[in-house]
Amino acid sequence: MSGVSKRLVTAAAAVLGSLVTAAPASAAPSIDWTPCADAPGVECGAVTVPIDWAHPDRGTASISLARRKATDPRARIGSVLMDPGGPGGAGAGEVKGGWSLSPEITQRFDTVGFDPRGIGGSTQIKCGLDEVIADHPEVPHNQAEFDQLAAYNRKLGESCNRLSGPLGQFADTESVARDMDAIRAALGEKKLTYYGVSYGTLMGQQYAELFPDKVRALVLDSNMDHSQFTASGFLDSETRSLQAEFGEFVKWCGRTPSCALHGRDVSKLTRDLQDKAARGELKDPRSEEVITPLSLSSIIQGSFYGPSWDRLATVLKSFADGTPPAASVRLKDDIPVNTVFQSVFCDDWRLPVHSYAELEAYRRTAAAFAPDVKVNSLGWQAVTACIGWPNRTSNPQHPLQVHGAPPLLMLSSEYDPATPYAWSQAAARQSGSTLLTYDGWGHGAYGKNSPCVIKATDDYLITGKLPARGTHCAAVEPGSAGARIAGPKPPSASGF
Repeated sequence: MSGVSKRLVTAAAAVLGSLVTAAPASAAPSIDWTPCADAPGVECGAVTVPIDWAHPDRGTASISLARRKATDPRARIGSVLMDPGGPGGAGAGEVKGGWSLSPEITQRFDTVGFDPRGIGGSTQIKCGLDEVIADHPEVPHNQAEFDQLAAYNRKLGESCNRLSGPLGQFADTESVARDMDAIRAALGEKKLTYYGVSYGTLMGQQYAELFPDKVRALVLDSNMDHSQFTASGFLDSETRSLQAEFGEFVKWCGRTPSCALHGRDVSKLTRDLQDKAARGELKDPRSEEVITPLSLSSIIQGSFYGPSWDRLATVLKSFADGTPPAASVRLKDDIPVNTVFQSVFCDDWRLPVHSYAELEAYRRTAAAFAPDVKVNSLGWQAVTACIGWPNRTSNPQHPLQVHGAPPLLMLSSEYDPATPYAWSQAAARQSGSTLLTYDGWGHGAYGKNSPCVIKATDDYLITGKLPARGTHCAAVEPGSAGARIAGPKPPSASGF
């Protein structure tokens, strides 16, 4: 398995269970906050939740929390709960590391991050190491390899069933939404104020469906569209979005003299690299590691989150010229493995692929309309991760239906490499939410140095006032690879 493959590989847990009726969290106890040993100025706590909300007597899980108190107690409005996405993102860990919204929000709100069930400091889902690292084809080339991939996923899931106990049967986002209501009650909040980005938007969407009367203000940034019903549609929408941002990268390089590929045909160079990778002839000049077509697409996608276009140009130039880039340039950010990706995703999404021929047809279709990027590596990972998965999907797709909640605010970049703009448009249309569009690039619109996005979002969180429908915020030119994004930390470039 390649190095990129190992970084992308995900551990998983069994995901049996059924849709359940909402259980009240009003009786939740308060949280015993104590100073975090590993984060000065941050308080740590936990809430205990049922593993199976339909049968609370079948065991419990602990949900880890981290809180930074409002900087102006006299102006304090309440708490804002936050999740950074994933599946597998640890909100408590991110808050301990400094993740927050703008100073205007941190002045008035306690910032509270949580590690969803199975993740980080919460009760963990565990899977067998041998099963996680077992070799398997990322892109099958025939039916035998397709069967090998299915067997890998099945054995991995079975190891999670064996090692995680009943928690592994309830990793779905609907269960997480119920946990969020338990957190709300334990915080002493009558209604929830929430900021979720990427996969965290699905948590917020399902919270609004389940507990519309408990919503104060929900900001859903870079939305999942849980009405994507087929593997082909899911992969196509992901790949079209990535190819669209590649086109923006080419335009930027053409107008930016500092781009390492300025003056060159970036599209032709990249397609040549893709062809070389397909022949097995493309290598990293520094390590001699073979770069596969999926690895190359993953490198491109990872550079689009920020975006870090100058870094990508340098890397592509080094591949084309066969010379190592400067030591300071990394192919990708150092990314921790999302150990619960499959346990969550395969419980939330039913995207069946029945054979190699079917999967190959999807790959070829994507490559035909995305000649530069070939395929969205994250979308491919998501679809192929569930082939052969041993447990059924308990929280399958459905159109978003929110009734009785106050208006929600959705955000999206026009060019997003992980959650296509069309997904946010669909989620807003289905729910009647207001969509604020950032006319720029990257994943996580609030963190793109746009005063327009930040002010509109902050006003909504503080007052409940929404921007006018159809509001667009102008793009902010991407900075250098080393520049920090203002506002919250960008989502991980390994997931939604």
